[in-house]
Amino acid sequence: MDVKKRKKIILIMLDTLMDKPFQKALKEESLPAFSYFLEHAQYFPEVVTPFPAISVNVESTLITGQYSDRHGVPALVWFNHEENRIINYGTNVIELLKLGLSKGIYDALYRLNNEHLNPSVATIYEDLHQAGKTSASINALVYRGAVPHQLKVPGLIRFFLNMKESINTHAPDEFVYGKLARLSSGRKYSCIWNKYGFNNNFSVQEFTCLIKAGKIPDFSIVYFPDHDKNVHKRGPMDVKGIKEMDLQLKKVLNAFPSREQALSENIWLLMGDNGQAVVGDSRENSLVDLRKLLSPFKISKLRKGVQAEDQIVLGMNLRSCFIYSLKPEAVPLQKIAEVLQEDSRIEMIAWKEEQYIHVISGEKEGKLKFSKNGNMSDEYNQHWSLEGDPHILDLTVEGKEIQYGNYPDGLMRLYSALHSHKGNYIIASVKPGYEFIGESTPKHNNGASHGGFHKDDSLIPMIVAGTSTKPEFMRIVDLKRWILNLIERDGDYNEATAGKIKSNS
Repeated sequence: MDVKKRKKIILIMLDTLMDKPFQKALKEESLPAFSYFLEHAQYFPEVVTPFPAISVNVESTLITGQYSDRHGVPALVWFNHEENRIINYGTNVIELLKLGLSKGIYDALYRLNNEHLNPSVATIYEDLHQAGKTSASINALVYRGAVPHQLKVPGLIRFFLNMKESINTHAPDEFVYGKLARLSSGRKYSCIWNKYGFNNNFSVQEFTCLIKAGKIPDFSIVYFPDHDKNVHKRGPMDVKGIKEMDLQLKKVLNAFPSREQALSENIWLLMGDNGQAVVGDSRENSLVDLRKLLSPFKISKLRKGVQAEDQIVLGMNLRSCFIYSLKPEAVPLQKIAEVLQEDSRIEMIAWKEEQYIHVISGEKEGKLKFSKNGNMSDEYNQHWSLEGDPHILDLTVEGKEIQYGNYPDGLMRLYSALHSHKGNYIIASVKPGYEFIGESTPKHNNGASHGGFHKDDSLIPMIVAGTSTKPEFMRIVDLKRWILNLIERDGDYNEATAGKIKSNS
């Protein structure tokens, strides 16, 4: 095949696109761009995200093809045992101010990609570079590649914070990270009130530069972040952001000589990144305050950092939370779990002991424990050993076969989260209708939130145009291998060769 006619792969990640509101919008609104893609596409309504369903974890899983036990980015907020501090990539300004704004911004700008994302696990960008292929990351938060780049820190940020003008990093060939790393010379959509370019319009502006210049790489990820805030505020069935994304997709299509050429020369993957579950309107009932639940224990304060007398640290991730015991002999995980179990709003409480993971619930009686590599298998050909009540995780067991209900791929997603980083910790998740809150966390009562273990948080749709193939399993963790296989079919990509860079690719 003529190299110039090989299909490029364009993955557009549409933050918080969910099947039910998408179907509603298709029926009630005019969505010409989405409709055009769907006329020529396969549609998969239920693709499983990693847990917690938070952007940095989702993107890390997407580009590495591994869950967090391998890629090492647990969530938006987690406790770094070695540094004895909370890592927060950006929940809100108040929390970052309490934790140290300079440190928090540097975590997000540099450490996330260059230190926290496991260097021994290859990203798709690194694999493609090794194979002589090109790639692009447009506004994605997790982007590590093999090509040196610089982030140019805006002057206003440097005026208030002690930060260098430029930060060296490694990314794909074509790299956009808001105003800090850009392709176009236009200043539109990149001002401070536009979140320095971290918005849908800026993503469209930068990617259409590549289209019009005829420089679309072999593989691109283009991130549209805006719809998340609409759903947080107005609830899961809000369609305003979907209509806006359709207009922006139309601009992308119109950058090609024709729509027919856009589809014939490229493979398109349009997908969400996480779902969101409704949060009730009652602040008192819908917002589960962990400080009150865990009041028998001494909880570390954000501004003070970990003190000698502290017993617990909270890693708040909206509808889920990492709860760390700093003194496991005096405050064992099981003791914390028993306190949490008294609240019926908490649907899942889990912790690990040696090779086993223990799971209990505030809404169900009983207990389950499981481990890997047993004589039972699930729908993803993963093998497990189960003891206790499988209904705790809404599992259906028939003979040696396990099927998932409200918690898709629940065993592996929970296993990976509990092996994602060092420390003695519990993971807890609330039912739909509720959200965890802590010292200064965002509150989304009468709206929606994500990060939970439930399928409402964990299933996203995917539109695939330009190929009749599909991933082996409908999970984000399986997309990397499928994409590399698509590229291999049109070119000379050799997965064995790529594996020589990083043995865990």
